[in-house]
Amino acid sequence: MSDSKFTAPVAQELLHSELSERSLVPSLQEKILAIRNSLRPGQQQMADWQSGPLAISAVPGAGKSTGMAAAAAIAIARQYERSSSRRHLVVVTFTRSAAANIKAKIRKDLKKLSLPQTGFFVYTLHGLALNIANRHSNLSGLQLENVTLITPTQSHRFIRTAVEQWIVNHPDIYLRLLEGHQFDGEETERLRRQSVLRTEVLPELANTVIHEAKSSGISPQLLREWSKQTTDEYAILSVAAGLYEQYQNLMRSRDFIDYDDMILAALRVLENDSARRIEQNQVFAVFEDEAQDSSPLQTQLLEILASDGGDNSSLLTPNSSLLTPHSSLNLVRVGDPNQAINSTFTPADPIYFRQFCEECDRIKRLATMDQAGRSTRIIIEAANFALKWINNQWLAVTNNKQQTPDNRQVPFRLQTIRPVEAGDPQPNANPTPVGRGLELYTPRDIHHTVELLSQRVIELFGEDPTQNSAAILVRENRQGRWLAEALASVCKEHEIILYDVGERDRRSHVPQEILALLQFCDRPHSPDYLKAALEALVQRQLIPTQDLNALASLPEEFLYPSPLAATQSETVQKAARLCRSLLRARLELPLYQLISFLALTLNYDQAELATADKLAERVNQQIAGNSSMGGMLSALSEIVSSERFEPVETEDSEERYTRRGQLTIITMHKAKGLDWDYVFLPFLHENLIPGRFWVPPQSQFLGDFTLSEVARAQIRATLHEESVIPDVSQAWEVAKNLKTSEEYRLLYVAMTRAKLLLWMSAAQKAPFTWSKPDNLQEQAPCPVFPALKRQFPECVVNLAMIAK
Repeated sequence: MSDSKFTAPVAQELLHSELSERSLVPSLQEKILAIRNSLRPGQQQMADWQSGPLAISAVPGAGKSTGMAAAAAIAIARQYERSSSRRHLVVVTFTRSAAANIKAKIRKDLKKLSLPQTGFFVYTLHGLALNIANRHSNLSGLQLENVTLITPTQSHRFIRTAVEQWIVNHPDIYLRLLEGHQFDGEETERLRRQSVLRTEVLPELANTVIHEAKSSGISPQLLREWSKQTTDEYAILSVAAGLYEQYQNLMRSRDFIDYDDMILAALRVLENDSARRIEQNQVFAVFEDEAQDSSPLQTQLLEILASDGGDNSSLLTPNSSLLTPHSSLNLVRVGDPNQAINSTFTPADPIYFRQFCEECDRIKRLATMDQAGRSTRIIIEAANFALKWINNQWLAVTNNKQQTPDNRQVPFRLQTIRPVEAGDPQPNANPTPVGRGLELYTPRDIHHTVELLSQRVIELFGEDPTQNSAAILVRENRQGRWLAEALASVCKEHEIILYDVGERDRRSHVPQEILALLQFCDRPHSPDYLKAALEALVQRQLIPTQDLNALASLPEEFLYPSPLAATQSETVQKAARLCRSLLRARLELPLYQLISFLALTLNYDQAELATADKLAERVNQQIAGNSSMGGMLSALSEIVSSERFEPVETEDSEERYTRRGQLTIITMHKAKGLDWDYVFLPFLHENLIPGRFWVPPQSQFLGDFTLSEVARAQIRATLHEESVIPDVSQAWEVAKNLKTSEEYRLLYVAMTRAKLLLWMSAAQKAPFTWSKPDNLQEQAPCPVFPALKRQFPECVVNLAMIAK
């Protein structure tokens, strides 16, 4: 065919295609405009994003996920318009349930734009990292078919083994820790201190530092360098570096990885110029949700991906002032630093997102989503007041101590929640309050608290319980367990479903509890195994809380005291009798019945028993042909350490927690991201919120601080580029401030979960510790509570009038 014979048809086709595209453009623009105009001002700024960095600081209930989904769909539409390349948008969020939620919303908005529901991927941070590492396994060093993912905790066997190996390799340093501040050489005390160091202090130090260091890209060698700048008598950072190194060696030798290894593996890939360009060329932008919960390495990973090529070495420090209005960093980060509630038990620190907000503000790239339609106005006013009052108190204290106020470390970023404007698209935005909207109670004690709470629940659910949702938010699972028992009969009588989230979640601990008891049955003279078994029995409230180190330090004397031994107390006798019954069962029962027997001994409920049966079936299958206690322990240890055994849940977790007609008991931490019509916050006492750092009596021989918290504060001071590493006393003060700030943010999160009614109480008498709920004493309220009563006197409930 000659050129003249096909030029004309092709030209006509191109003209027809161009005209068609022109006719479609206004339609698409109109649809984009329709979605954009349905958003609130802060959300609109996100939707208007075209390129470069953008920070969005959002208040609770502002509609972060809705705004991000709309902005993502619009960004994808614009990418379709301006480019024929197959680059996609990467959306990153914190949890799998949040990822599923935002993915569904983006698809819905793309459908409104009449576009294919493609062009984007939604990941959790670790899912994204694993995806990159898996695509370039030769660079990442991760061969996924050969490695096992674990989530190490203080009690994890790798942590325990690392501690034991460190002790063997560093006897002189261990002896110095054993001596503590003073030591008279008494044998019983030496054994007790050994138990405390080996099972509590050193595992806690290892667990804390490994998380902090790995998530920030800090090696054991660098920790040792930092340790040279400190002068503490125990060389805490040096000890921590040794434990970290032992742990890393163990992980490598067994082909195990943890979640931080995923991030590090992805970063190893992106260090390679060719691989980095390949990954960057697939992405036109990165949108991050819940940015306040990111660690430094996670932030670094997103910055490299969102960078439009070139050298990324400048992105390796989260504190550097790099951003310009025309930066090639196509990164949109959405978060609320005031809802950062994970920094005292994860490496996340709100300071990094605050710094990103400050950098974006400097170049006029900061948006604030400050309108929220979730809660009634009185709840918003109470939350705003609490935020400002706490910040003012914090600054007053630091000034009185003649310290320079560090506004990066105040508990809250000063941003006010505003009600939505008239005509807001959210149905029933800022709804009419139920009752006073905010109700403040001061009961006589915790039993009176239950009476008042029960009475209010019955009134609120009324004749048709299916119309409303309610939750009791507690600070500790032990409070939730006590409340569930106290409210069970009332809820049953009034046909209100009572859902104790902590009790359901405890089913996932079934393998670990069974393993602890079986290890004790196999080696009853091991102090570690005896203590782990006793901890499981205390947790299940089968024996009273007591000094377990004293019992575990001399197992034979505890289990089978000689006639010459001192008389055991009743609590010790009860624990010993239960332990002896376990040993007797080990001798008398066939191996395949042991797990079921232990499940009954632990007083499991029906669902937990079903989980235990499933566990027994799995273990018995694995040891078929090698039916021995060793085989059973090996199979169970593998299940526990790899965390592959979970109870099957058929419903979405968020739906389970917020169903109508249900009173949910849930911790404040787990309640983040959820909301209910009515929220109850009982037991608001100073000893829990903000609480205080206290040194457990058993480890006070080391000093009036804990090694783990001192190490955490020293590491963070270095990461925050402070001029000197604080000494032990300064680091302990910093750790106290970190905890105080986080506890107050946790209270703020809890308060902002309520839509129609926020019920708050601080009983005059409460337990000092909820492991002994019957031991009531006078307890001071959380400092914010009296301030709220003074600020909102009309919301203080007169209990004398209720009694009448």
